[in-house]
Amino acid sequence: MSILAPVSITVAPNGARRGKADHAALPLTPAEIAADAAACYAAGASILHLHVRGLDGRHSLDVGCYRDAIAAVREACDIVIQPTTERAGAFAPDDMIAAFRGLAPEMMSFNLTELLDPDDAAQHAKVRDFLAEVAAAGTVPQYIVYHRDELDRLRRWHDAGWLPQAQPFVLFVLGRRAGAVSRPAELFDYLPHVPQGWRWGLCAFGAPELACVVQAALAGGHCRVGFENNLVAADGTPLAGNAEQVRRLRNILRELGIGAMAPDDVRQAFGIRAR
Repeated sequence: MSILAPVSITVAPNGARRGKADHAALPLTPAEIAADAAACYAAGASILHLHVRGLDGRHSLDVGCYRDAIAAVREACDIVIQPTTERAGAFAPDDMIAAFRGLAPEMMSFNLTELLDPDDAAQHAKVRDFLAEVAAAGTVPQYIVYHRDELDRLRRWHDAGWLPQAQPFVLFVLGRRAGAVSRPAELFDYLPHVPQGWRWGLCAFGAPELACVVQAALAGGHCRVGFENNLVAADGTPLAGNAEQVRRLRNILRELGIGAMAPDDVRQAFGIRAR
């Protein structure tokens, strides 16, 4: 019996910026996203990090676009759906808030820095009230962290009682500042500064993606893979699809004695309310 706790595998199949020119299998339409989600669910993914596109093909926070994709995914499989609120240079904090209010999903991802714009007392109060609203709705937020300063800010907010979660769930994005390729050792820039009891996961850019997320699982974290951050295997060979990387990760974790959480395991562990 393994002494290592099971982890969730999140798939991020498309992202805000990539298109078919980057990889023909990158899913963009609701039907494509649903089919990809089902394949990744079958391969071992328990959470779908969801980006959608508008009629112009660009990244969107439109509630209607989200609802279409969510309905298609729900029809295809029982994966936990985590819409993004990433601004991607096109949206404002009010758009992030509106997306949540129109969806009230099981999970949702937020970057605190993107919400705190402008970074003043009035916006701080607004965001505190909003995060309390998210918690009251039963949605589990994942706080996206791109660098140490953002983790330190989350800790200050938590210490001040402004994060409503006793055990916040954070995602460390490796390599954001260093360029398009991450390294497993970058995880250790974060780990000494993670408060005891916090939940965390990791995603990484480029061919070292798999090595980075396995390192995270060994250190007690959760894993995220997918075409949003990486399109190739460790040797640079293009991946056939998102499910291939999910399957590779699931197989490695199995060899290491680390279980992969099913969607209902995630719901129970994170306290997601039944919808």
